[in-house]
Amino acid sequence: MPSRTPVLDVLRPAIHAVCRAYFRLELRGTQHIPRDGGLLIVPNHQTYADPPLVTIPVRRPVYYMAWSRLFDIPVFSRLIRLLRAFPVDIDGRDARATREAVRLLQAGEALMIFPEGERTTDGRLRPFKPGAFRLAVSLGVPVMPVTIVGGHDAWPPGRIVPRPSRITITYHPPVSADRALEARAAAHDLATRARTAILSAMPNHQADLPDTEA
Repeated sequence: MPSRTPVLDVLRPAIHAVCRAYFRLELRGTQHIPRDGGLLIVPNHQTYADPPLVTIPVRRPVYYMAWSRLFDIPVFSRLIRLLRAFPVDIDGRDARATREAVRLLQAGEALMIFPEGERTTDGRLRPFKPGAFRLAVSLGVPVMPVTIVGGHDAWPPGRIVPRPSRITITYHPPVSADRALEARAAAHDLATRARTAILSAMPNHQADLPDTEA
C-alpha cells in the first residue's frame, strides 16, 4: 500500500464537498489513475487551484513542479510546500528542478507538471513545452493527461474570488512513449498524444492554438 498525502488526506473530503457544492465539480475517468509506479500527471492549466482539484481522487502522494515565483508569496508558499510542491524556473533551464523530478520518478512517485508552463489567459489550451515529455521518454514512465474545463470561467486571471461555475476534470488513460522512435521524436509524439487526449474533453473553441513549442 503506497504512503498517503497527510495534508490532503485530512482536507480531501472537505475540499471535495465544497467544490461539488460551489463549482458543481465533476470528476470523470478516475478509474484510469494508476495506484503505484512512476507517473507524470499532465493537466492543462486554468487556475492556481488546479493542483489540489486534480489531486482530489488520487489516492497516493503527488508532487508538484510549481512556478518559482509562487514561492515568494509568504503564506501561499508554506501551503504549496505542505502539498509537496517544489520550485522550477519556467523562464530557463532549471537543473535543480530537473534533478528532483528525476529522483521522484525513479523512486516510483507521481509528479504533476503543467506542460503549458503557466495558466491560460483566455481559456484556450496553450502550446506545450517539451520538458515533461522528454523526461517521460528518458525515464520510461507513462504520462496521464488530465483535462480541466470550466476553471478559467470560475477563476480567470485578475479575479480575487472565484465565481460559482461548473468545473469538470477528466482523467485519461496513461500513455507511454513509442520505443520505435528516437528520443526527440518520441517526446514530440508523446506530447501530441497527450494534447489530443486533453483536447478531446474540451470545447472546440479552446483548441485553436499551436500544439507545442520548438
